[in-house]
Amino acid sequence: MSSEELSFEAYCRKKKIDPDLFLQSDPERFREWKTIFEQVHPDSFTEQKKFLINPIRKKYLLKS
Repeated sequence: MSSEELSFEAYCRKKKIDPDLFLQSDPERFREWKTIFEQVHPDSFTEQKKFLINPIRKKYLLKS
């Protein structure tokens, strides 16, 4: 799967964020981020949200 085909949910998992927990706990932010993610390249999204991804990861850590 190329990065252009990466879904937002798959991106979250790649960043160790539980997408289901994120959606359930903060649906407004989840949908906002998903909309932005679908409009830009994953690298651009990461650059835009660089300082916000870690706090979200800590809140919604994906259990392995």
